[in-house]
Amino acid sequence: MKINYLDHVNIRTVNVAGLVDFYRTILSFEPGPRPDFPFDGAWLYCGDRAVVHLVAAADPTEAPRNLSLEHFAFAAEGLSEFLAHLRRHAVAYRVGIAPGFGIQQVNFHDPDGNHLHVDFAADEEADCRDYTP
Repeated sequence: MKINYLDHVNIRTVNVAGLVDFYRTILSFEPGPRPDFPFDGAWLYCGDRAVVHLVAAADPTEAPRNLSLEHFAFAAEGLSEFLAHLRRHAVAYRVGIAPGFGIQQVNFHDPDGNHLHVDFAADEEADCRDYTP
């Protein structure tokens, strides 16, 4: 498997509109296409790449510690090889597909519990069943 680049950061917030305005004004990121997820949010683009993903917190009273970086993601190649690598090291994972985009997302956690995923092109074939050691 080859990691190509850091793909995006994901931020949970009770203020999606305010953060869209901030990133648009301060960093010139523009809102753009986003998969039809079953939760509210926004994707902000730097050129043609969605680099900041905002996710609306389900409960606006969530403690501030829950309104922060939710995950980080890498884009990669070699889906089958990566899944086999995770299984060899007994790392649990869940595979999801970004609705309408087809990106295959391998979700897992580091030893401190930080959520990350590695994204693969829709056309990479592999046994994408979730894995729990």
